[in-house]
Amino acid sequence: MIALKMSAIDAAYERIRPVVYETPLIKNHSLSELSQCDLALKAENLQRTGSFKIRGAFNKLALIHEAGGKGAVSGSSGNHGAAVAWAARYFGLTARIVVPTTASAAKVEAIKAYGADIEFCGTTSHERIERAKAIAQETSLSFVAPFDDPEVMAGQGTIGLEILQQMPEVEIIVVPIGGGGLISGIATAVKSQRPDIRIIGVEPLGAPKAYESRKHHQRRILSSTETIADGLKTISLGELTYPIIEHLVDDIVLVDDDEIRRAMSLLLTRQKMLAEPSGAATLAYALRKPDRLHHRKTVVVISGGNIDPINLCELLTHPH
Repeated sequence: MIALKMSAIDAAYERIRPVVYETPLIKNHSLSELSQCDLALKAENLQRTGSFKIRGAFNKLALIHEAGGKGAVSGSSGNHGAAVAWAARYFGLTARIVVPTTASAAKVEAIKAYGADIEFCGTTSHERIERAKAIAQETSLSFVAPFDDPEVMAGQGTIGLEILQQMPEVEIIVVPIGGGGLISGIATAVKSQRPDIRIIGVEPLGAPKAYESRKHHQRRILSSTETIADGLKTISLGELTYPIIEHLVDDIVLVDDDEIRRAMSLLLTRQKMLAEPSGAATLAYALRKPDRLHHRKTVVVISGGNIDPINLCELLTHPH
């Protein structure tokens, strides 16, 4: 059973519109030439808190606030945690975020700056999410899943609505895959109105949970993941996101870390745009000049731009 309805995305759009930015769709001639397609960048790195995550978090926290909830707890590698912290502060709620011991310093500082309490736990998405669920059971805080939640997915799906409004002629939308909430929301929003548009999911070669799940025709849980794209390092798709992805996503592809580095560098030099590795993965795929994108009107979702300056320098000076 598909857990996400178009009506929920429409409701989320009305709920978050007064606060969340409608991010620009940016065309760049140089990047279009390099990718050999009519390319546009959906710049969610320019969103509040620096990533798309505020859409789902704000939608969920708004509902928690309406229901009289006292606060929120979540597990996050960084961007979702910052979004939950920001939304909790907006509604006057408390927030506690469980982050991995390997979390980016910049993302941890952002979470703290938005007023949330931090707890470090493990290195995998499973460890921090389970710890967050335990805290919710022990306290009055409401658990906010980073991706496997209909209200969170509905918020992320508002990106799909914006893309259709900004570029009605779009033929292909390329979306990064972490736990699957972003691509599930976008695919639901887009396919409900334009089933002809192809949705392509991108994940790192070192974290191929969606790729392996499709290959084996069942939801796969990886033993470990390794990639510079920390927001895409989840070891599995969600129980709710997996069937949506199977039903609505046309293709799932892999990119390696060197391709992601190149995409980050080109975004900086050709567009003066800062993207974190997870956010640049979609452009990394387009820069391969795949036949399926050739001369097609293509949107790549740049999902976030939160990266520590020192880490940025290390990534971009890393020998390819």
